[in-house]
Amino acid sequence: MDYLQDCLFSRWLKTRHFGLVGRVDLNFTQGLYPVRVPVISRENISLMPTLPSRARRWIEQGKAIGKFNKLGIFYVQLIAEPCDTQTQEIVIGLDPGKMFSGVAVQSKKYTLQMLHLVLPFKTVKDRMLQRAMTRRSRRGRRINRKIPYNQRSHRQARFDNRRGSKLPPSIRANKDLEYRTIKLLCEIYPVKTIVVEVVEARGSKSFSPVMVGQRYQIKRLSELANVELKKGWETSNLRKYLGLHKEKSDKSLQIPETHAVDAVTLASSQFLKYESWSGVKNHGASWVGTVTITNSQFTIVRRPPISRRQLHLMVPPKGGNRRKYGGTTTRHGFRKGDFVEATQGNKTFFGWVSGDTEKQVSVSDASWKRLGQCTAKKVRLIKRNTGLIVLSTRRLSNLQASSL
Repeated sequence: MDYLQDCLFSRWLKTRHFGLVGRVDLNFTQGLYPVRVPVISRENISLMPTLPSRARRWIEQGKAIGKFNKLGIFYVQLIAEPCDTQTQEIVIGLDPGKMFSGVAVQSKKYTLQMLHLVLPFKTVKDRMLQRAMTRRSRRGRRINRKIPYNQRSHRQARFDNRRGSKLPPSIRANKDLEYRTIKLLCEIYPVKTIVVEVVEARGSKSFSPVMVGQRYQIKRLSELANVELKKGWETSNLRKYLGLHKEKSDKSLQIPETHAVDAVTLASSQFLKYESWSGVKNHGASWVGTVTITNSQFTIVRRPPISRRQLHLMVPPKGGNRRKYGGTTTRHGFRKGDFVEATQGNKTFFGWVSGDTEKQVSVSDASWKRLGQCTAKKVRLIKRNTGLIVLSTRRLSNLQASSL
């Protein structure tokens, strides 16, 4: 058990469950629905989630051990054989987007998880443009323009050596983050179905970054569970029926009402069906089935914006002395993206390693804004870099009701 669990696990046994950042009070109940704790067997088979009180009792009796996964979700792994391995239907909803995506885990009676993914589309796109510009300038410096044109070291023409099925790096990065998040959820929840919202358009299919790569993503998700597809208007109709509010004025807000609400709606579509009926003198259609939307943990997930290792900046330095730029290593034994506890004077804070100097380590928050530069001896490693920055809400979040 690592330092994070050593420090926080004992407190969780008493009253609370802590994530990587922030906490969720297990004894705190909004309404009648407390949070559910995921459970896996000794053979790493996901079982139905349980109550926090039962999970706490299992741990105290030595029947299970507590763990954190890479999304900051606390779960328990049974040491003894479970008395029952039957599972109910649990569904994951995915609302893909260009800059943000929503993911939710829903059962018939509970909303288990809500996640807001900050996609790396813009970051990857800007870095690819910078790489192309750097390569172009490097080719220009390599060519000796003092000799005749036919003797210069020009590269050969590429002609048509591009594959039509190539996925742009920015879109591939988006899909990889969505896929990794869902895969981590499938490891702790017995997911049977994944509901994905698809985009349809007439004419060219390459106009929208949301639409490009849909088949690629659906094919990969089908290896994890059964995949169901829904259209945007179907999601909108069901969301209005459930009475959930969606924030449309500013979709960059990191709240459940921007993107996670659609993911919850998509997951709920497996428990509700719009069916037509007809009688002797009348006919119509109505929603059939039941589902309960409850409070749950809301988590914000993004990739750490770490630059790759570069030999030069945009222009090579004079004298040929290359300054180190990018990469994940530091000179103090930490890696960029490590979750640490740092002390600066009388202030102690948690954050992620974002850089270093000769004697200090830079620590930043989830938005990659520097919290401070601390002496390396006053920085304690909690968790190694997982390639994800996870920010969990301090209290259970509940979707707002629609004002309509």
